[in-house]
Amino acid sequence: MRSAKQSASTGLEGALLALSPLLLLLPFSGNGTTLPGLWQVILAGVATGTGMLCALLLTRRPLIGRVLGRAAVILGVTSCWPVLTDNPFAALSAAVAFIFIMAVLHDFKFSHHAADAEKHALNMPHRVCWAVPAVPAAIVIRHFLNIEEVRLGADVIAGTFVLAQILFVRWAINERARIAIILSAAGLISVGYGLLIASGIQITATALVMFAINIAALRRHKPGNAGEEHWWGTLLNHPARILVSTFFSLCVVGAMLLSIPQAAKGGAIEMVDAVFTSVSAVCVTGLIVLDTPHDFTLFGQGCILLLIQLGGLGIMSVTTVALHAMGQRLSLRQERLMSSMTDTSREDLMHALTTILKFTFIAEGIGAVALSTMFIFAGDAPAQGIWRGIFTSVSAFCNAGFALQSDSLIPYQNNPPVLHMVAALIVFGGMAPATSLAVPRWLSRKRIPLPAKIALTTTAVMLAAGTFFIMSFEWNGALAGLPLMDKVQNAWFQSVTLRTAGFNSIDLTNIAGPTFMLMIAFMFIGGSPGGTAGGVKTTTIGILAMTFWTSIANRNEVIVQNRRINPRTIYRAVTVVASGVAIWFLVVLMLEVTQRIPSRDLVFEATSAIGTVGLSTGATSQLDEMGKVIISIAMFIGRIGPVTLFMLLSSEQPVSDTRHPETTISIT
Repeated sequence: MRSAKQSASTGLEGALLALSPLLLLLPFSGNGTTLPGLWQVILAGVATGTGMLCALLLTRRPLIGRVLGRAAVILGVTSCWPVLTDNPFAALSAAVAFIFIMAVLHDFKFSHHAADAEKHALNMPHRVCWAVPAVPAAIVIRHFLNIEEVRLGADVIAGTFVLAQILFVRWAINERARIAIILSAAGLISVGYGLLIASGIQITATALVMFAINIAALRRHKPGNAGEEHWWGTLLNHPARILVSTFFSLCVVGAMLLSIPQAAKGGAIEMVDAVFTSVSAVCVTGLIVLDTPHDFTLFGQGCILLLIQLGGLGIMSVTTVALHAMGQRLSLRQERLMSSMTDTSREDLMHALTTILKFTFIAEGIGAVALSTMFIFAGDAPAQGIWRGIFTSVSAFCNAGFALQSDSLIPYQNNPPVLHMVAALIVFGGMAPATSLAVPRWLSRKRIPLPAKIALTTTAVMLAAGTFFIMSFEWNGALAGLPLMDKVQNAWFQSVTLRTAGFNSIDLTNIAGPTFMLMIAFMFIGGSPGGTAGGVKTTTIGILAMTFWTSIANRNEVIVQNRRINPRTIYRAVTVVASGVAIWFLVVLMLEVTQRIPSRDLVFEATSAIGTVGLSTGATSQLDEMGKVIISIAMFIGRIGPVTLFMLLSSEQPVSDTRHPETTISIT
């Protein structure tokens, strides 16, 4: 039986072959109005041919294939060099792609034994399984390249489709799948007609329809050995990779939706702004480069709301519960994967996910009704008040921070019911449902599970401390001019929202230095595990605080409620904080190098992005394209977690019971 890695190697051949025509588009990418030079077009053509040769030789002559692959990448980048020098967003994207492809080619290995198997039909299905998804991938890439030459873009999509269908037809003939052959022939004829009448819409529609048909045919005939892992197994059978891939896919879909003309009031927005807004919504952050109520249509606002909801709940949680509701059962591997992602046992998995969805929709429903009523009484028209109430409720519970007021909740700083309802949604949304449901027992001093107690105690201490210090530091600053009770209530609201939510009821532009430091610390800590909040989490800080006190008291173990904290939990807490600090330092450093913005504002912006908070002191609107990309990456890393980022390269290793001699290292 062949390994999954070997199957992926043969499949990569099909994907590279189908995607090679995209290199022709590189000189035409961007928003430039001038056509590329002849030398650029020639280089792109040579790069395309070299890429196809790489795909054909990569598994037959790996050394030659790798050399050709590197040459194709270098030629492709050179062909669009003028675009890269004028567009920082394109330059950074190209740099990431260049590094990734070069790393893949460097690590590519293929045994001669597997190469001899070329004579057998076993390799063919894997090439098809990778080539077929390359067609919609090419459509997405072509969309993001923003090609001015519409006809050229359609021709390249057609070329990708034809190459994928050639591989598919070869497989179908070998499998004697007559219906698949007939449908594929019809698709090729339709694309050919689209080329004749210069209809890019027909070519794209046909390619997408045939993609669905191809996938159905491949699933029906079950290509490859039954025990082999398919091309998607590399992503879907690893908790960190599936988390990254699902959130990344949702960000891409969101960016495409927000980039269409119907989503914005002034027509199609810049792609970098669509990407930034999509990432901010999916990662429930709330940083914005466009004014949500003024720049987006009702359709665009609806897309943002949907992205917030899916990003807050987690698309895998929604999918799992939906499959269960339809009577579909997960495989043992899928159950183990979801249990690992949700930190629950396999027996409690479905109950935990169902509880999450029920608690979310009930809380958001109550919040929507209450806020809609409050907004209508505050002067909004009924339709506007209802929509604003629904949007604000979902955004608050998911800790997203998006608002349908240009200045967030500052207009309601004298409206305590609105502030307290939004604050309640933020607090309960930032904790796991089980922790939220344990609040009544905790308040009545009854025994609750230790994780919930740590989360609630740390949260309460932070909320109380934040309220006191913000009120003290900003009494004559941001809170100046407000009545006494409004000062207290706004200090409380800002203490709640600054940890993860991103709403603000006071102007943060000129906050005092001590308030700035407090906000940095609270944004970095964030919310609690199991909720929609970001940050390193309250339980992490609680465990480190208890470890600190244990060390001060000269005790060997951390004991709480007659329970010993596992050392591995302490190690993980240290890892979470260390990885968060490392990512934060790197993001701040990149912003300092690329942006002409005061350091104070950049530090605040980076912390807000990594903590998925969404508060800003005004730096977001000053970011150039490079800065927007850096903050987008920071928001994405903050949502999936810095530790998850480092886990991407890890694999399951057997735990060794070998005990080594101890040593002592001086640290004082």
